[in-house]
This record gives sequence, structure tokens and C-alpha cells, in this order.
Amino acid sequence: MRAVRLKAWVLGAALVLAATLGPIAMGRFLPFLNAFETWVADYRIATLRPPAPQHPDIVFVALTEETLARFPYRSPVDRAFLAGLLGTLEQRDIRALFLDVLLDSPTEPDKDAALKRVLAGLTVPTVVSYGDEAEGLTPKQAAFLRDYVPAPLRAAANLNKDPYDGTVRLLFPAKRLADGTLLPAVAPALLAKLGRPVVPPEDLPIAWRGQPDARTPPFRQFPAHAVPLLPAAWFKDKIVIVGADLTDTDRHATPFRAAFPGLEGSIPGALVHAHALAQLLDGQDPPAQGPGVLLAATLLAALAGLLLGRLEVGVWLRLLIGLTVIAGIWVAAFALFRYQDVMAPVIAPSLALAMASWMADLYSRRQEREQKKFIQAAFSKYLSPVLLDDILKDPSKLQLDPKRRELSYIFTDVAGFTTISESMDALSLADVMNRYLDGMVTIVFRHGGTVDKFIGDAVFALFNAPRDQEDHARRAALCALELDAFAQSFLQAEQAAGRAFGITRIGVHTGPASVGNFGAEARFEYTALGDSVNTAARLEGLNKYFGTRIALSGATLARAGELAHRPIGQIVLKGKTEPIPVHEPLTAGQADSGFVQRYRLAYDAMAAGETQALALFERLAQDRPEDGPTRLHLDRLYRGELGDRVIMAEK
Repeated sequence: MRAVRLKAWVLGAALVLAATLGPIAMGRFLPFLNAFETWVADYRIATLRPPAPQHPDIVFVALTEETLARFPYRSPVDRAFLAGLLGTLEQRDIRALFLDVLLDSPTEPDKDAALKRVLAGLTVPTVVSYGDEAEGLTPKQAAFLRDYVPAPLRAAANLNKDPYDGTVRLLFPAKRLADGTLLPAVAPALLAKLGRPVVPPEDLPIAWRGQPDARTPPFRQFPAHAVPLLPAAWFKDKIVIVGADLTDTDRHATPFRAAFPGLEGSIPGALVHAHALAQLLDGQDPPAQGPGVLLAATLLAALAGLLLGRLEVGVWLRLLIGLTVIAGIWVAAFALFRYQDVMAPVIAPSLALAMASWMADLYSRRQEREQKKFIQAAFSKYLSPVLLDDILKDPSKLQLDPKRRELSYIFTDVAGFTTISESMDALSLADVMNRYLDGMVTIVFRHGGTVDKFIGDAVFALFNAPRDQEDHARRAALCALELDAFAQSFLQAEQAAGRAFGITRIGVHTGPASVGNFGAEARFEYTALGDSVNTAARLEGLNKYFGTRIALSGATLARAGELAHRPIGQIVLKGKTEPIPVHEPLTAGQADSGFVQRYRLAYDAMAAGETQALALFERLAQDRPEDGPTRLHLDRLYRGELGDRVIMAEK
């Protein structure tokens, strides 16, 4: 049993491991699964970010359509306006400045010169968007930008976009220029100027800041052309980001696109930098995720799938439970993000649960097939085909583990067959035994019995195992009568053919026993053990003493319902102190005969201790001297033994 349990644990562990690693590998190598998982994560970011107040330190000054409408041309942005805007912001005692405008082309010379002077003279910590040919600039544009923006102000304004869908999800840490120089990105460059140097890892997800409510953006935002008119206190000690907020310029796909199509799902690049800057400035970690979270969530789902696959329920109910559990996985993942800031995966765990459930179900079905094969092999010689087919259709009806239950037993034996078999050659012996046992087994099967074993010419049969049979005692009694009729017919046929054979004696008893598989791991057999089994076997042997062919215990008779019979006595078996009533079952014709009726009268008189019992049994013996029970009690009466209590000295 220990080896079986160990095998089950090993198989279960292997199944869970396969159901865990399989979906993880699928998500890695099947892009559409990874895209779906990413979309679900994006949807959570877009809809379930915990609310947060507007960032107290970051202000977005937007170049809007209204701003550009003030100038004779939209692009490039009027340099004189930018020069005045930056000068005004510096006068407002801002903490730092980021200009997200790519100054890669000349405009009006005097305006270009004005902005260049302002940039060179800024005392507030400032960074300006910078790029080169790698961002699509022509050599002429790249040269102009290098000359126009002083090196200390340069910062890489690149965005880390997903190569599959172009969505910004990760921080951009730094850029390697053509000359080998490492140019930090906007957020770390600006923090370095503020005395808080930080080097974010390349794969760090952006911790998108929540909003106070649906209508309020995460950062305070003012149109650039209104800055001179606004209170200075609104900008004092703030980090100001100046950039475009236009419908057709510098907008980028973000996770918000999963829930908000159009302009709401794509935001200005300046605001992407604002989220990144806020994250690094506040030391905000992104939602917990990564290989550890993926492995843990998928493993738990695989374990749940294993348990689901082992449930003994119908297919539709199992499907319903499975869908409910998967829905629970999704609800839990969304709740973990909302309340615990954990970005748990949902696709891989859902697949793991389905895969584990499917594999467990396949294994269960395989076990069922093996169990049916085992049952068929183990019981094909013991059970009737009808009963065996019934058990194969529903193996749950079969209990193989030893259990204590009430059974009815039949033991049969051929009198003197050992001596008879010694005079037969092997082929003749095999022929007669095969014909005899085949007939006996057929009758046992017909009454729903189980042939436990053959012991030479003896047959041991059970009723009420392995299937429940409420009428097992009646089945056993009627089976014994038919076995007796067959055995007598077989005996007569053998004698008529000149072949020796013996009388078949039958013992029938009902009582508790332990029934199930007994033996060693290398070999075991399905059988019943207990004192009741021994009693049935001893009753079979008592037939020789009683002069009967069937000895039926009172326990069987009491449970068999209306059954024709005659009493033999209250028998005290050797080694026992309490008697058991023993009867001889009869056919209806035998029970109605005058001889049996007279026998009953004589038996009742003997049981009551009446002296007339002797004369009654003497007359019975004169009419039928071959009757075994009559001779038994007549001999007892001659010895002065009144009553029906018979104490066995040998059996």
C-alpha cells in the first residue's frame, strides 16, 4: 500500500509540474497568449489603479491647439514664445524644468537666438529632449540639435515601446549615442540634477499613477499660453514639464488603450515622462509581478485543477465548477492588483487549471480502464456475466478493500472423491471435474452468487459480496436446492455411464465476516474470513453425520423468508457452547409429503421431551429406513437422549 501511495504522489506531482510549466512555456513561445495576458494586465492598469491625489511636485505645461493657434505656423513651435515661457517659469522659482520639444530645425534667426540664449542662461536644473540619426533625424538636423542644445541639458526622450503592439509599458533608462556616450533618459537625468541620482533597470515597468477621480488627471496641467496669467504659487518649487498635448502629434499608446480607445488611450509623450519621473521621484515600485508571481499563481491553479479532475462528479458539473474556479482566478487577480498592487497573471493559471483537470481526468479514466480490466480478470471466473457487466459499468459498486459485513455462504464437497480420483487417469479426472464444476458454477452465477474458490472438488460461494444483495440468504438457500438437484442428476448420469462419483454435500450459513482482498502485495485473493465461514464449512461436513445432503443454518432460514424445510436439531459444534439450529431445505413436494409432516410431529415431541417421540420415530424408520435425520434421532432416543440438542464430539 505504501508503494501505491508513493506512486500516486509521484504521478500527482508530475501532473502538477507539467500543468504548471506547460502554460508558462506556451505563454512564452505563443505570442497570441502573451499578447492576451498583456492586454488583461493593461486593462487592470486602465481601470483599477488605486486613486491617488494629483502629484504635488509635478506640473505639466501643455502646448495645446489654442497655444499654437497664436502663431503664424504650427511647427516648429515659435522659439520666441518658448524663450519667454522658460524665462517666466524660472522667475516663478520652479524646482526643475524639462522641455519636451525637439529643437532640431532652424526657424526665424532672431527667435532661435533668443531661445538659445535662454537655454544657456537657465539657472534652474533643466533637461531638454535630445536625439540623433537613430531617432530618424537627418544629419543636418542632428548637427543643428548638437549645436543648439548645450550638452549638460541633453536627455534622451525615447520611450520604451513594446515591439509587438507599440505600447509603452517600461521605463527607458538611457541611450548609447553614436560616439559611445551614454545619454541618460529624461527622468533619471533630471533627478541627477536634483541630487538624487538613480539608475533604473532596463525592464522596470512604469508604475502608472492613479487619478483622484474620473475627471481629474494625475498631474496638474495648464496651457502654456496661460502661464503668465496664473499665480506664481502654482509653480513655485514644482518640477515643470513643457510639452505638446495635441491630437495628432507626439501621442503614444499606453495600457490605458485597453479600456479607452482613441485619444484617451494614447497620451502625450511628455505625460509618459511625467509618470516615469513621479515613479522615480517617489520611489514607487511597480505592481509586483515577474517569474515568481507567475510560477506561484500557475502552480496553485494546477493544484486546483488536479483536485477538480479527481472529483467524482458529472462532466457538466465539473465543467461548471471549472469555469467558476477560473472566474475566481480572474476576480482574485483583479482584486490583488486593486488592493495589494500585485499584477498576478490570469491566462497561464487558467490554462494550468484546465490542463491539470484534463490530465487528471485522463488519468482517472485510465485508472478506470485498468480497474475494469482488473475486475474482469479477477472476477470473470467468480461472478456471473450479468453481475460482472453491471460492476464494470459502475465500479463504484464494487468494494475491494476488506470490510465487515453480513454474508451468506455455501460450501459443497463430493463425498469420497479423493479415493475415487485415485482410480482415474488425469484426462478422465479433468473431464469429470470440468463438467461437474461448470454446472455448479453456472447455478451459483444464476442466483447472483460469487464463486470464491475451488478446493479440489469443493466449491466455496458467497452471496452479498462484492455487490449488495438484500435477499442474499434466500438466494443462497434456493441456490443450494438447485445445486443439490444438479449434483444428484450428475451423479446418476455418471453411474449410468459406469463411472464412479460421490454424493455432493452442501452447507449453508449466514453471518458476519471480513470480505475483500487478502494476501501479500505479490499475490492476493478476494475472499471472506471469519467464524461464520468456518461454520458454513462445518455444516457441509455434518451432512455425513445427519444423513442429509444439505444442512441449512437457522440464521439463513430466518432471513430467507418462506422456505420449505424440516428441522434437524439444535447443534452444538465441537469447541462451541451455544447451539445453532440446523435445517434441511426441501422442495415444495417434499415438504407436503405425509412422511415429512409425521417427521415434524415426532421432532416436536422429542424437542418437548415427550416419551412418545421414540415410538413415532420407530414408525418413521420402518417406513423409510434410509432417512438420515430419522436414524439420527432414533439412535439418540435409544441412548436416552431426549430434546433436540445435539452435541457434536467430532465436528
